[in-house]
Amino acid sequence: MASAHNTKLIGHIDCDGGGQVWIEGNILYVAHMKAPSGTSIYDISDPASPKFLSKIDLPDGWHSHKVRVKNGIMIVNHEENGPRDVLQSGQNFQGGLMIYDVSKPASPKPITKWITHGAGVHRYDFDGRYAYVSATKEGFVSNIVVILDLIDPAKPVEVGKWWIPGQWAAGGEEYPWAMFTRPRCHHPLRVGDRLYVSYWHHGFYILDISDISNPKMVGHDRRSPAFPNPTHTCLVIPGTHKGRKIMIVADEDVAALRPSAPAFAMVYDITDETLPTPISTINVAGVDKDGSQQPPMTGCHQPSEIFNGTIVPFAWFAQGLRIFDVKDPYAPQEIAHYQPDPALGQTRCSSNDLTMDSRGLIYLVDRIRGVDIIEAKQVS
Repeated sequence: MASAHNTKLIGHIDCDGGGQVWIEGNILYVAHMKAPSGTSIYDISDPASPKFLSKIDLPDGWHSHKVRVKNGIMIVNHEENGPRDVLQSGQNFQGGLMIYDVSKPASPKPITKWITHGAGVHRYDFDGRYAYVSATKEGFVSNIVVILDLIDPAKPVEVGKWWIPGQWAAGGEEYPWAMFTRPRCHHPLRVGDRLYVSYWHHGFYILDISDISNPKMVGHDRRSPAFPNPTHTCLVIPGTHKGRKIMIVADEDVAALRPSAPAFAMVYDITDETLPTPISTINVAGVDKDGSQQPPMTGCHQPSEIFNGTIVPFAWFAQGLRIFDVKDPYAPQEIAHYQPDPALGQTRCSSNDLTMDSRGLIYLVDRIRGVDIIEAKQVS
């Protein structure tokens, strides 16, 4: 059953499960996990009674489970989600980023599609002009960093890219990863002239993008084999805390390379960017019972990319919403939680992503079904 501490459920949207939620103004965008549902749009002016506005579908064999919106421009990913032969007959569908005009959210208008080779686009950041994309590209092994200029949304221009050595197969690079998992850019996030890039089982990289056409590595860290879950997101906390610049690095509780306890997050000291150093852990008490393996999607997934000060909400898969305060970076504290009821037919919740609005309300999407709208005392 649902449980709560310092939180209160104030609204709910009964919809297909989602991979990401995003808000611009009083409009909520829900990116769904599975076709035919692509993206749904809701008016949340009254959070206790959200109003459905519109929905975009897409063909089987693909999903658009991520969405970002800025200044009336919405971009959604198109990524393979199953065998290619599952595609609907007659569909000429390709991976990439679909760009929409959502100045009228009830009637989103397609602008264009940036098409890429292979499986398509996974996660990305978007600041209103540039998109920082995890994409497959012809000639490369798996996903790399691609930077697109959308100053004219109708004409996306690729202005930069970056990869780790060995990914450029077409360029004849020596591939040193044959005995390991293959490299995969997972999620780039921009702060200032830095791009913080999670690279799945290859840890994370800090890139200098002051010259956006020529990203350069500043620092890197790859966890010990004792931590076999992939690195999902790198989230910088503004300012300094106890004199240190810090970043949250969240692992995802899937695809463990060997049996392990559920994934969690770490706080890194990045005061010296060339030597990122873990200084503390962020975990939900009781989830790791004794270090033994638990079912996938028991532990950590994703911190909210929108947060307030040092208070960061997380989507913690089977543990629901978990809110941590990292004002003391050496001793993060959980200060609130909301654990939803499982979706119908499920034995536990699967909280996949979350975001916040200007009122401090939190929107938590389950990957199977539904969005919960939650008030948290310490967040606003």
